[in-house]
Order: sequence, then C-alpha cells, then structure tokens
Amino acid sequence: MFASGTVRSQSKFLLGALVACALAAAAPAQAAPPAPLPFPFLLPPVASYEPPGLAPQTINPREDEASAYELPPRLRRQVVSYTTREAPGTVVIDTPNKYLYYVLGNGQAMRYGIGVGRDGFTWSGVQSVTKKAEWPDWTPPPEMIARQPYLPRHMAGGPGNPLGARAMYLGGTVYRIHGTNAPETIGTHVSSGCIRLTNQDVIDLYSRVNVGAKVIVLPMERRADLGRVTR
Repeated sequence: MFASGTVRSQSKFLLGALVACALAAAAPAQAAPPAPLPFPFLLPPVASYEPPGLAPQTINPREDEASAYELPPRLRRQVVSYTTREAPGTVVIDTPNKYLYYVLGNGQAMRYGIGVGRDGFTWSGVQSVTKKAEWPDWTPPPEMIARQPYLPRHMAGGPGNPLGARAMYLGGTVYRIHGTNAPETIGTHVSSGCIRLTNQDVIDLYSRVNVGAKVIVLPMERRADLGRVTR
C-alpha cells in the first residue's frame, strides 16, 4: 500500500514537472536587458547616406559625341610641316581644305580638321581672339534668327549646346571657333560662318590659343599648303 502511494506521488510530481516545462517553452522569451552604451567618443562613426540619383555628376567633354564615330585620318589632329612667315601662336583657317593650322614655329604646325560655312556663308579676313569661354552659352544673332525663327533665343552651355565644349570669339564679329556635338560634320560646309572642331580638338586648341592671338581666314579661292605630317 505504501509503495503504491509512493508511486502515485512520484507520477504526479513528474507530470507537474512536464507541464511546467511545456508552459515555460511556450512562453515568449524575454530579451536580455540592453548593455550600457559606451561614451560618445567611443561610438563607431555613422556612415553618411546619400539618396540615389542626387550625387553630383561630372560632365565629360566626350559624352556628347558619338563614340563610334572616327574622323578620317586626314582630319585628325596631327603635327605637320608648315612653312609660314606667321609667328608661333597664329591661327590659319584653310577654308577650302577644311583645316585649321596652329603655328608652332620651326616649320611646324598643329593641324585640325574643321567644319566651315555653307555655300554663301564663308568669309575671309584677319581677326584676333577677343574672348575665350568654356562650355559657352549660345545666343543666336538676329541675322540667324531671321533665317531660322525656330531657334532658341538663348541656350545655356553644356553637352547639348551647339557651341560645344569651348569657344574662341573673333573680333567684333558674330563668328567663333568652337566645338560641336556632331563630329560627323567635320570636313564639310555646315555652319553659318563659324569654324567648328570636335570637342576633343577644340579643348586642345583652347589650351594653346591666347586672347589676342591673330586669326587668318583664307578665302575659298585660295588653297594653303596642306602640310606634311611629321608625327
């Protein structure tokens, strides 16, 4: 009898222990209390966050040019033999051959392929560089607007601007030596009298030409020495 009671007691004890364990397992675990924070000067640096799309962008002068387009070899920038009495730093525009020569001296010149005025818009004479500008604004002159009334009255400088990456202004005229967003027009009669180069070439020329430099524009009837490539 005693043994039987003892067994029942032990069974009740075991059953109670199992129920208690089950309830404990079902109950949500409580998070451990947070550890105390260190002093502010011990906190790790917080990385700054910049929303996507708001990061400043650098304008690449080549972004606006067709990367697949290559100038014909004769129109690429190159040093050539060029005999002239003009002083180094002089610019000679060979309108008929679509070349611009930057006189280096010692019988050499840097030669660039250019686009020139359309039929009826070529001109000739001697001017000087009166102003230089990077990514210039474009304000079409009244004469151009009269011919093409759809043109904007003003356009801020940038990759979409028809003056391209650089411009050199010639005397008190409306003409400029400037870049272009259409490199395939180099070597053609395309403009209203301005002289255009690829953006890469006009950046190179801009770095060489000083304000006050002499610019000689040859007429269509005269052909300058084509120059012999030296390197």
